[in-house]
Amino acid sequence: MEMSVTLKALQAGLSPEGITLYLFWLGIVGMGAGSLYLFMMQSSLTTTYKKVAIVAGIICGVACFHYYRMSTIYAESLANAITIGEDGSVTIGALEAFPTAYRYIDWLITVPLMVLEFPLLLALSKKSNGLFYRLGFISLAMLVTAWIAETSEVGGVSWWGFYIVSCVFWFAIVATLYGQVTQAANNFSDDFKGYLNVMKKYIAIGWIIYPIGFLLALTGNESIREIAYNIADIINKVGFGVASVMAAQVLSKINPEEPLS
Repeated sequence: MEMSVTLKALQAGLSPEGITLYLFWLGIVGMGAGSLYLFMMQSSLTTTYKKVAIVAGIICGVACFHYYRMSTIYAESLANAITIGEDGSVTIGALEAFPTAYRYIDWLITVPLMVLEFPLLLALSKKSNGLFYRLGFISLAMLVTAWIAETSEVGGVSWWGFYIVSCVFWFAIVATLYGQVTQAANNFSDDFKGYLNVMKKYIAIGWIIYPIGFLLALTGNESIREIAYNIADIINKVGFGVASVMAAQVLSKINPEEPLS
C-alpha cells in the first residue's frame, strides 16, 4: 500500500529536511498556544489596554494558520523528494517547492503589527509622535525588498542587492526604536521602560536570525534556512507578544480607569 504524504515525509528522520518539518509542526502548536494565552491575558488589562493583548493574539493566530499551510506545502514537497529503496534506505533529493509565498504573506501581516505595538502603547498615553505610520511604512518596505531578494536567483545581483536594501530598512526600524521610541517613553515608569526595552531587543537582537537565515541559502540546502526562520518566528512572535502585554499591564496599574477583572 502506498504511503501517505505525512508518513513518507517522516522518513526524512533527523535530516535537515526532517527537522524543518518538525519545526513547522512545532510552530503550529507554539503559535496556537501563544495566541490563546495572549487573548486570555485581556482579563489582566483595563479596557483601554486590552487592544495590546488583542493585537498580540492576532499576530500569533495569523501565524498559526500560515504555519499550518506552510507545513502542508513543505510535507508534500518533501514526500515527493524522498525515494525509498528496496532495502529500506531513504534518499532525499532536491525539494521542488518551499512555502516562501505563504511565509511572506504571514510576515506582511504580522511584522507590521509587531512594530506597531510600540506606537499603540505610546499613543494610548498620547506619545505616539507619528510612529504608527513611520514604523508601518518601513516594515512593509523591508518585507517587500526581502521578498524580491528571496525569490531571486541565490547569489545573484538582485538577491544581494535587495537583501542589503532590506537590511537597511531593518536598521532604520531599530534606529527609530532606540531613538524616537526611547525618547517618547522618557517620562514613563522604570517598570514600563524595562518591558519596552525587552520589546526593542526582540527587534534589534531577535530579528538578527532572519538576515542570517537568508544567507544560509548559500549552503545549497534551503531547508537549513527554513530551520532558522521557524525558530526565530516561534521565539520572536510569542515572546514579543508576552512582553507587550506585560508592558500594558504596567500601564493598566498606573492608569486604572476601571477595576481589573
